[in-house]
Amino acid sequence: MEEQEIDLMEIVKKIWAQRKFILTVCGIGLLIGIVVAISIPKEYTTTAILAPEAGSGGQGNMGALAAMAGINLSSGGENQEISPELYPDIARSTPFLAGLFNIPVIDSRQKINTTLYDYLKEDQKSPWWSAIFGLPGKLIGLFSSGKAVSVPQESTFAARPIKLTGEESGILDNLSGRIGVSVDKKTGVIKLSSTMQSSEISALIADTVVSYLQSYIISYRTQKARQDLAYTQKLHDEAQEQYYQAQKNYAGYQDENFGVVSMRYGMTRERLQNEMTLAYGLYNQMAQQLQMAKVKVQNNTPVYTVIQPPVVPLRAASPKKSMILIGFLFLSFIGACGWIFVKDYLLKQKEA
Repeated sequence: MEEQEIDLMEIVKKIWAQRKFILTVCGIGLLIGIVVAISIPKEYTTTAILAPEAGSGGQGNMGALAAMAGINLSSGGENQEISPELYPDIARSTPFLAGLFNIPVIDSRQKINTTLYDYLKEDQKSPWWSAIFGLPGKLIGLFSSGKAVSVPQESTFAARPIKLTGEESGILDNLSGRIGVSVDKKTGVIKLSSTMQSSEISALIADTVVSYLQSYIISYRTQKARQDLAYTQKLHDEAQEQYYQAQKNYAGYQDENFGVVSMRYGMTRERLQNEMTLAYGLYNQMAQQLQMAKVKVQNNTPVYTVIQPPVVPLRAASPKKSMILIGFLFLSFIGACGWIFVKDYLLKQKEA
């Protein structure tokens, strides 16, 4: 087979001979890159870092080594725990995101004072080309029914399904892409981030997500203990009422029959006294169990240490204008060089 060698000097000479054309194309590409970089709105990202409380189980060093390997040894215990690996899924769930819709957001610079839902609906900037590419979707939306979509919601936040319209579903998807939660499997450190077009609102949403996620996990972890506490409180109140009634009956009978000496009176008094003693024993036992139930709720409540609180960012996280310009310059240079060699190849094929 005939071998074909690539002459690098010839390629360099061709590029050098067409340097004006290449510079012109690169200039046009740079101009387009500037327009694109300016058209993309700024996005600010706020990050918060949490460290969960170390587990009090009896695994000791074995539990720490298992955690480093991504294994949870405490899953079989009585205490209900949410695996940290599920935190990102919780933050992306419909009930969690829908619960953020009515949060008030304020930006003193942009004079915004509204809810998060209205902010994402009305105050979001977008590049000029998004209106062009979004036109087919708007035309399709005009002919759609726009019926609400019923989405089952977790019992932690509401007992009824969530009904979302098409507009609400789109805003929920937008919000889902702006909130991020990640967990380090080795250390258990939780990292939360919020990206918004306003630096103040970004910090506000990050702080809200931190509190909201903590409330969600605490509610789940203490759900069984709180149910036990409520049931124990009910039994305690019933035992207390029975004891007070037995005490009242005994005291009333004593007052009504003061100074009476008879066998029948003695038997009735002894029976009322025994009922009062039994009622007091039950009441005393339920009082102890009530205190134990309160302690259990407190022990099951996790504690999170905020290592890095949300701070209002000073610089925009995106767009990376320098990277956009470099990318357009590179593509323009590659495109111009490719056109030169393709044109020469087509001319040779035509002459042949």
